[in-house]
Amino acid sequence: MAHIVILGAGTGGMPAAYELREKLSRDHRVTVVNAVDYFQFVPSNPWLAVGWREREAITFPIRAPLEKRGIAFVAQRVTRIDAPGNVVELQDGSSIAYDYLVITTGPKLSFDEVPGAGPEGHTQSICVVDHAEKAYAQYEHFLQDPGPAVIGAMPGASCFGPAYEFAFIFNTDLKRRKLRKKVPITYVTSEPYIGHLGLGGVGDSKTMLETEFRNNDIKWITNAKVTRVESDKMFVTELDDQGAVKKEHELPFKFSMMLPAFKGVDAVAAVEGLCNPRGFVLIDEHQRSKKYRNIFAAGVCVAIPPVEVTPVPTGAPKTGYMIETMVTAIVSNIVAELAGKPAEAKGTWNAICLADMGDTGAAFVALPQIPPRNVNWFKKGRWVHYAKVAFEKYFIYKMKTGSSEPAYEKHMLKLLGVERLERPSPEEV
Repeated sequence: MAHIVILGAGTGGMPAAYELREKLSRDHRVTVVNAVDYFQFVPSNPWLAVGWREREAITFPIRAPLEKRGIAFVAQRVTRIDAPGNVVELQDGSSIAYDYLVITTGPKLSFDEVPGAGPEGHTQSICVVDHAEKAYAQYEHFLQDPGPAVIGAMPGASCFGPAYEFAFIFNTDLKRRKLRKKVPITYVTSEPYIGHLGLGGVGDSKTMLETEFRNNDIKWITNAKVTRVESDKMFVTELDDQGAVKKEHELPFKFSMMLPAFKGVDAVAAVEGLCNPRGFVLIDEHQRSKKYRNIFAAGVCVAIPPVEVTPVPTGAPKTGYMIETMVTAIVSNIVAELAGKPAEAKGTWNAICLADMGDTGAAFVALPQIPPRNVNWFKKGRWVHYAKVAFEKYFIYKMKTGSSEPAYEKHMLKLLGVERLERPSPEEV
């Protein structure tokens, strides 16, 4: 009998638990460990930050749905991982032994890398539901006396999509309130150009997003290195394509939402030989730790090199469906090993992204996410807005009911050529 422990209960951890429970006999135990006792649908946070959603609509308690399916749940923060001893230690002093460890913790938010940044400083965040709620409280205060706004991503950021989403949602909400004329918006990003997205662009993302910014009177600064933030001013060094200083900016603001750079969470980053210098887990093509053969990892906590060198550091994002392909590979490999077979599954790392823009939206498909790609397109339309709303409801329903990929979803995506696991090449068959 094996005990599989999953760290994290987000868009990677919950599906991993459900898939493992479905594929393994009850002789094997599955335990989920998470710092909080609820699931949060992070892609909805930009809506929460302007009051288009309430917390109760995008979160739910997870103990009951997990335990109903024979999955143990522990609501504790992990303080230490004893990888050689196969034990995780928890905040209350207890510990859990494991045979396999699946790390899906998400990131540590590195606001401290820019003085004055973050919810404890002078900028807001939509990375977690608590931050989005605080952003909305600040937004309500801002609406009483509107003025300049700065939105974007800090040096080293890797998840740019939500920053674009929030810029457009913020813009749309202000228009609905008849306040847009009072709010100059500047988009500040470490990307080398608008639409880079940490991916070297996807399809015609550069032209389309620049056009949308122009049409909505949103100014932008790229190759932007935010150096510090004061209560009403952001200091930004703009670099040229060679990395030399092009211009120094002092941007006044009354509201700012800036996504931070990510690191690995402390307990994971502290494990000798498990991670790169920023605390992200080093994995092989099968999602397995390169040093500890019974540790697997998926999602934002995984080390992926940037797709290219940029004047201001940027990272590669880990989008939702890409994470799901990682999870399916991990489950397949653990199941195979427990059956005495080699772990051979590889996730496709295919990416499907729906980004809301208020009353329209943008979608991209990158197969795989990291170039070179077999499929590479970026499209805009009102249908994306409705698709994002539908996906929110659908994914939360999946997590409540314990199904990570219902049959009809699997077959629909297959018709589009989107699959979770790599097929072996003809010479490998």
